[in-house]
Amino acid sequence: MSNYTARQVHLISRPVGMPIQENFKLVEVELAAPQDGEVLVKNHYMSVDPYMRGRMRAEAVYAQPYGLNEVMYGAAVGEVIESADSSLQAGDIVLNGAAWQDKFVAKASAVNKLEPFDPKQISLYLGTLGMPGLTAYVGLTKYGEPKQGETVFVSAASGAVGANVCQIAKLKGCRVIGSVGSDEKAQWLQDECGVDATINYKTCGDLTSALLQAAPDGVDVYFENVGGEHLQAALTAMNPFGRIAACGMIASYNNAEPQPGPNNLMLIVGKKIRINGFIVSDHADMRPQFLEEMVAWIKQGKIKSRETLADGIDNAVDAFLGLFGGKNFGKMIVKL
Repeated sequence: MSNYTARQVHLISRPVGMPIQENFKLVEVELAAPQDGEVLVKNHYMSVDPYMRGRMRAEAVYAQPYGLNEVMYGAAVGEVIESADSSLQAGDIVLNGAAWQDKFVAKASAVNKLEPFDPKQISLYLGTLGMPGLTAYVGLTKYGEPKQGETVFVSAASGAVGANVCQIAKLKGCRVIGSVGSDEKAQWLQDECGVDATINYKTCGDLTSALLQAAPDGVDVYFENVGGEHLQAALTAMNPFGRIAACGMIASYNNAEPQPGPNNLMLIVGKKIRINGFIVSDHADMRPQFLEEMVAWIKQGKIKSRETLADGIDNAVDAFLGLFGGKNFGKMIVKL
């Protein structure tokens, strides 16, 4: 295979409900050699994320939908293998938005050169130091506004976003409760991340009762990743003037038809709860501050990361689908 042959994953039909393999196709394409101002990049790692499900809809809510019979896209980290631009040279590591393909040609201005603090951990720029980590940082600090001694509840707490929320909240002096889907994930959060209490939502019985037991003094901040019964439980447990940072609601991403929502929304009024939905792409201005603090915390051993690695672009779709069955432990990444 030449430097100019690339393998790509295309979306060939729009999923109804849970996506299936037949919605995607692995194709081989020939690339043109880079022209002036362009680079040829070989991707080493690509990210699969729950938000990508929304882009598979014709009426994508907050991002442009993926085109049919075209390569999808998302965050990836690669290496320049050929450059026709003076700002980049072969061997440079670059963060890019050209996931779902092992090679690509693009304008040099479309990629961002990285100076990794550890060359062996470049995949962190797709997780803890990438979009998920920034999402956690922005949502918790800007919209959750945690104060020392408060209680923070995090759904999908061992995931790429949630695990960082938990650890940042601990660094802010909060008591943290995390909801997860397995005892193994719960144990890791407690042993490695210092989370004070965990709930296995699959085995706890009634989630609202379990949360009330774990938070006898109520919840002050809820970081919303899941929706559904998690939002119902959080509203019941929240203290007056509680804050909810709404990042996503993965429980409903694959619903073919709308599902009934929580039946206790009136508590938002009575408890004077503030809910802020946010999209991390609106907060690029916070990235320098985020990287400065997060890299320091990682070096000091105060932030721990877990990754689930899928091997090869052939397994990229399986890795993506695994997100919705909780098969990832931490950040799901495809090693290309």
